[in-house]
Amino acid sequence: MPVMSASHKGLVTFKQAAADVGLKAAAVKSGTEIIDEITKSGLKGRAGAGFPTGFKWKLASATKGEDINKFVVCNADEGEPGTFKDRVILNECADLVFEGMTIAARAIGAKDGIVFLRGEYAFLRRRLEETLARRRVKNLLGKSVLGVKNFDFDVEIKMGSGAYICGEETALIETLEGHRGEPRNRPPFPVDIGYFKHGTLVNNVETLCWAAIIMSRGAAWFQQAGTSDSAGYKILSVSGDCSAPGVYEFPMGVTIAELLKEVGGEGAKAVQVGGASGVCVPAREFDRRITFEDAATGGSIIVFGPQRDMLHVAENFLEFFVDESCGQCTPCRLGNSKLLEAVRMLKDGVCSMSYLNEVVSLGETMQLAAKCGLGQSSPNAFLSIVNNFKDEIMGRVSGAGA
Repeated sequence: MPVMSASHKGLVTFKQAAADVGLKAAAVKSGTEIIDEITKSGLKGRAGAGFPTGFKWKLASATKGEDINKFVVCNADEGEPGTFKDRVILNECADLVFEGMTIAARAIGAKDGIVFLRGEYAFLRRRLEETLARRRVKNLLGKSVLGVKNFDFDVEIKMGSGAYICGEETALIETLEGHRGEPRNRPPFPVDIGYFKHGTLVNNVETLCWAAIIMSRGAAWFQQAGTSDSAGYKILSVSGDCSAPGVYEFPMGVTIAELLKEVGGEGAKAVQVGGASGVCVPAREFDRRITFEDAATGGSIIVFGPQRDMLHVAENFLEFFVDESCGQCTPCRLGNSKLLEAVRMLKDGVCSMSYLNEVVSLGETMQLAAKCGLGQSSPNAFLSIVNNFKDEIMGRVSGAGA
């Protein structure tokens, strides 16, 4: 399936969406019919992991029992460096987010919804509460949504406390329950045992919006763009050394070179795809595509111009992870500190080649042994910079010039 449709700056499709048409379509369908439509669309989670949304909803719907109280949680804890598109979506298209949550509730049989809002986004809360109140008046939330019997659903907003780890869905649920934000062992998964042991569906802000539009326009519309494994469109936060930073909508499968041309980033040395936990792509690989099967991202695109010191970039990201590690597992708690120490040794010219090789091996071990996605992905930038910018790195190795 070819990549189709031009890119747009801003939330063009979201703003053009007809108000609550997707919800009205879902209200007269069964949960199975809704899940089938989402599954046929090929929508995958837009937070970066790319788990099939329809399958996740199917798992959540499978929890049965008269006393089962399910929850739909919107993960609005947008903590990845370089990502700000969810903030813009919540500010400009809140109705669409709540519409998507209500459709998800209809699909899995949930009655309660929670928006887990990033602590730094507290300024958005008043507007979001006003939007919820307006939707209740319009019978888009509350008892018998749209007059449909046994379709009861409402949403409340709960604030995060500023920890990056709480973007991980089980750590998010721990926080909602009043505990320290630490990932849980899995299985069991949240769809089975989540918020206070209830079945809980956790979806990203953007994912819920696309679900609402798919129910309005149909799975075939979403399938017309993207690739065979990455259907549809992606909202990207673009920042760094480019003349036109901002929020963009691109069809999945766009190349990094095409993206750079659109945002005024031609001549870049590298692009960090996926934020601090992503990979640093050098200029020679700008033909790579933004897809789940190639260069995956939850939304962050950071452009680095030719003047940037890539070792400084690695140091900046690792400082972030040292601060944000929850400390629960040894590979992440100690590993990130050792990686940061090695980068600083390289800057000071006192890191030997043998030690650098040991640290690279440590990073690869962290990718396998860390408990959650934070520790597993935190070495990514360091490893990709060491691998792709050897000319900059090796010149700093102790004894390299001897």
